[in-house]
Parts: sequence; structure tokens; C-alpha cells
Amino acid sequence: MFGQIKQSCEKFPDRNAFCISNTYYTYSQLAQKISNIRYALEQKNKEQLIGVIINDDIETYASIFGILFSGSGFVPINPRNPVDRNVVIIKESGVKIILSGKTDERIDEIKTKSPVRFLFTNNLPDVEINLSLPQTYEEDNAYLFFTSGSTGVPKGVPISHKNLNSFVDAFFNLSYQIGEHDRFLQMFDLTFDLSLMSYIIPLGTGACVYTVNPDEIKYTAVYSLLEEKEITFALMVPSILSYLKPYFEDIKLEKMKYSLFCGEALHSDITKEWAACVPNALIQNVYGPTEATIFCLTYDWDRKRPNKEFNGIVCIGKPMKDMHAIIVDDNLNLLPEGEKGELCLAGNQVTAGYWNNPEKNKEAFLTCETDDKEQNFYRTGDIAFVDKDGDFMYCGRVDQQVQIQGFRVELSEIEHYVRQHTGLNNVAVIAYTNNIGNTEIHLFVENYQGAMDDITEHLKSKVPEYMLPSEITSLPAFPFNVNGKIDMKALSDKLQ
Repeated sequence: MFGQIKQSCEKFPDRNAFCISNTYYTYSQLAQKISNIRYALEQKNKEQLIGVIINDDIETYASIFGILFSGSGFVPINPRNPVDRNVVIIKESGVKIILSGKTDERIDEIKTKSPVRFLFTNNLPDVEINLSLPQTYEEDNAYLFFTSGSTGVPKGVPISHKNLNSFVDAFFNLSYQIGEHDRFLQMFDLTFDLSLMSYIIPLGTGACVYTVNPDEIKYTAVYSLLEEKEITFALMVPSILSYLKPYFEDIKLEKMKYSLFCGEALHSDITKEWAACVPNALIQNVYGPTEATIFCLTYDWDRKRPNKEFNGIVCIGKPMKDMHAIIVDDNLNLLPEGEKGELCLAGNQVTAGYWNNPEKNKEAFLTCETDDKEQNFYRTGDIAFVDKDGDFMYCGRVDQQVQIQGFRVELSEIEHYVRQHTGLNNVAVIAYTNNIGNTEIHLFVENYQGAMDDITEHLKSKVPEYMLPSEITSLPAFPFNVNGKIDMKALSDKLQ
């Protein structure tokens, strides 16, 4: 990774590396900022991890690479998150230095609650450009991301250089035809690991990264960039398509070469419609949790023949290079093809374990013998099965599989039939316990204009009575988290 980015800066100094809020920054400018930050860090004691206040600016991206080129790992900190959450992340990660391109009241609040030093990068003096490769080891952490934890304390997911380099290697092994003339969309919050693919990969090829300002309405900003900047490579969350759908007839992105989707279930009906908007693009459904470094399974959506799907969800495909996937039952026994169970992942992209959390590691990892050798597998919490071709089908979350009147119910099946009937993509089913201890189902639909009884009548023709929602609520707009996914917790909170 380091070598590829160094090569881009040396080979394409005058080409644009970033377009941020319609301002362009060349590889030469990026190299200078990285070197300034690297030099400033190397004057201090070497730190294992260094925090970065993330904003949509060149200082943030240069800080990330300045940290990496100095031989440390980075911890992204979103100033828009609650201060107390950021203080917990700072404490859990043990960072002593945090980089920021600017100061404001949110940073002042962090400073009052956390004993860390801030290094402000916007006024650092220029030094000699230094992109020499740092001395790092495979097991050293490249970054530490924090995800939501069931106890309320964020879980730290450390990703090593081995993990990250394995992803980069596996990515290029997929034979994408990309180079310095490509234009990549970067729509993700920098605390979401899909963002890394959206800027590390293009910078390694000399391409330009076009970022989405978090203060703008995301789908309109994405639409504008896709069209005006003639984006050629876009990784997006599927829910973006729901908001672009009203404009599908007007969208014709003929320069798009690759249209990837990750982070949520990709539904086949809206994918077929989107295909007309990107007539020359390869559409891919890619899958992977943060614990397995960005994504690690891929499925090419075919325009010319029927595609594999389950309950209207596009297949997630096969594991990438040096990755392995298995399906296990509730007792962690290996299941044969065609049988549903929990999807587990092993290989070079899988983290060695959660940050300082041995209890969670016992729950989330298992040792299983496959191909005559023992491997450490990560339990994804996703229900899936593998077909006779070795392709994996996503069926929903383990926590979306509930017992109702003694029957095992997959909530994603109900969602499938509601989408089928309403034509709406944003549909969510929440299971909850009522006042007398029974499990009931609540259906949420976004901006549904029809009669609720029509949905119920349709479901009656498709599912048993115990799978019918007790209540149906139409919301003007679904809540979304910073990663662009439907915020299921916020929906659950509406039932309180």
C-alpha cells in the first residue's frame, strides 16, 4: 500500500488526488502535507496509535497518511458524535496525540474531558517531501475503528498491516481495469471502513477521489458527483438507490465502469432498475464486516441471465483471495450446502480479535478444522447458506431470526414480501416483547401512501398468520446512521 501511494505521488505530481467541496488538490500538494505531518510526528515519541479528528478536508486525509507513513496506526474520531462517546474511544484506544486541521467548540469540549495533546496540522511549515517507506511489521495496527457495542461501550476493531495489505492484494486480484484517469466516489463517513477502499485504492493507482460533504444531503450530493464529475468507480450503500430511484429515468451514467454495493442487503428489483442508469458498468454486490477488513466476498451481477437471489436479496458470492467462509449451526457444527446457519469468515483479512476485549473474543471467534487444518473464524452474526456452486446467499441477521409461538421466523422474509407488494425499498421489521411477554412484529415502511390493510392482505397470501405484523407504521423518512444504513435501533426506540 505504502509503495503504491508513494509511486502515485512521484509519477503523477500534477494530477488531481482529491476533489473536496469542488476544490482540487494535486498529488504533489498531498505529498507535501503528508510529509509535513509525518515530520511533526517524528519529532515526538513514537506512538502505537494516533487519533484523527475527521472532517471533509485535505488535512484529514493527509493526517491519516502522515500517521501511517510515520509508522503508527490511526484512530478516526468524528467530532459530530457525542463528546462522551469520543472520550470513551480516546480512553479505550489509549491515544495520547490527536491530529486536527482546525479547532472549534467540539474539540474544546474533548480537551476539557480528556488528557490528550492536540496537534493542529493546518499551519505546519513545509519540509522536504519524505515518502520513504516506514518500518512496520505485519502485526502492527494500521487502524483501530470502533463499532457499536451491546453494552453501550464501543467495540474496538484493530486492523493490522497484514489485514489491510491482504485486502489491497485481493482487491487487485479481482482484475478491475483502473488507472490514473479514473474518478472514485468517496461517500462514507471516515469512521466507516468502506471509506478506506474509496480513497486508498484510487490513491494507489493515481486516480482522483471525489468526496461527499457530510453537511450536505447525502443522496443529492452523490447524484451531483456521479453526474457532474462523471464518476467511473462508485462503492455505495444500497439504501442510496431508494433515494435516487425517483430520478432513475433521468440518470444515464455512461462513463461509470464499476458500481459496487456493500453494507446492507442489495435487493434484486431495484438493482435491475439501476442497471439501466449505468449501462456500461459492472455491478457488484460485495460483502464484509469491519472485522474482515472492508469486504471479502463478491458477486458479479449479470445483465444477460437470471441472477442468484434469496428473498429478493442479491447473492453475496464467493470469498476473495486468501479468504474462507463456512456456515455453522447453533452448536457451531459445520453445515453442508443448502442449509442455513451463521456465516463465519477466516483468512488474512480477519482481525486477530477485538481491542482489549477477551470476553467478546470468546463469543465472536471460533476454531474450526477445514481443509485438514485448524483456522480461527469470525462469527459474523449473519444467516446465510452456500449453494452447489460455492456462492453464498445472505438471508438476514441472527438477531433478526426470532421465535414466535414456537416457530422460527426470519424477519427478512416478511420484509421481502412487503417490498414486493409496495414497490418500496425502505422496509424494516422489528420484533419486540409485549406487556405480557409475547413476541410481536412491528412493520415500518417509508412514505407509504396506500392502505395498511392492503399490506396485511398481501402478507396473508404469502406467510402464516403468526408472521403477520401486529402493527404497521408509515414514516415520512427512515432514520439513518452516519454510515448511511437504516438505523434499526432508532426504529426500535419508537416502540418504547
